[in-house]
Amino acid sequence: MQTLYVTPNANNSTESTTDPAPAIRTHRLTKSYGRARGIVDLDLEIHHGEVFGYLGPNGAGKTTTIRLLLDFLRPTSGSAEVLGLDARANSVEIRRQVGYLPGELDLYSTMTGGELLTYFGNLRGGVEPARVEELARRLELDLDRHIKNLSKGNKQKVGIVQAFMHEPQVLILDEPTSGLDPLVQLEFQAFVHEATARGATVFLSSHVLSEVEEVAHRVGIVREGRLVVVEDVRSLKSKAMRSLEIRFAKPVPPDTFSGMDNVEARVDDGVAYITVQGSVDPVIKQAARFEVRDVISHEADLEEIFLSYYREPGRAQ
Repeated sequence: MQTLYVTPNANNSTESTTDPAPAIRTHRLTKSYGRARGIVDLDLEIHHGEVFGYLGPNGAGKTTTIRLLLDFLRPTSGSAEVLGLDARANSVEIRRQVGYLPGELDLYSTMTGGELLTYFGNLRGGVEPARVEELARRLELDLDRHIKNLSKGNKQKVGIVQAFMHEPQVLILDEPTSGLDPLVQLEFQAFVHEATARGATVFLSSHVLSEVEEVAHRVGIVREGRLVVVEDVRSLKSKAMRSLEIRFAKPVPPDTFSGMDNVEARVDDGVAYITVQGSVDPVIKQAARFEVRDVISHEADLEEIFLSYYREPGRAQ
């Protein structure tokens, strides 16, 4: 398990959001573990004030990327910057300005949650106790209980509080809602929205695709160590396959939708079952040549889009 690392921060300094450098940037970032997969030629630019969802199954390279950004690992080649600072040369300064939640928490079990957060706050040069208490209250976290007696979900709450409590310029969160119930997940999403409202950047690695869809501005999908797509969430969904079921008042010709680009259709008497990639406008206009009784549309969600990149080995953008 990875131990939580907090660097002292005497003045809680922040990087100006007007700085032209991206909040996070990598250039051909590569980490090789020999025969084992790491990441290969990763090029990313993440803007100030955005939530970037980083998606991929276990072993795809998500945690490796995070550890390289924080200098917990050294790259085989390439470079990474956080807030315009080189991830290797300026790792201490970067950690001062980052809130980090590792995918596997390893906390001091003999402390209470309150004692642990006070300890972390002191390492950072001081965090307002009222801020810690507010975050804990919103997550329904009992700060008086010892870490060793906490459930996985409550330990995760401690990790979330320590990541957000000093209002960092960048939040790097690896599977942040693991073990949390749905109501607490909603409160976590509120934390994220509040952070970006004040200009912070959130790098969010998660398997909970519905959560990423809710909070992310853009997503990157990594497959076998390589980035296969970076896209605005809305744009990505607009390009995805949609399913339409169109019911007509009378039977229509079986070739009604034949020859249309990016459209597959099966017409069964008075019902057309259609899949379309991209805009549905041409399909609707074609259907309007006949009397339509009902249209049922299913828009792909982020999970379906994500899975499509794993079902199609040759697909990349």
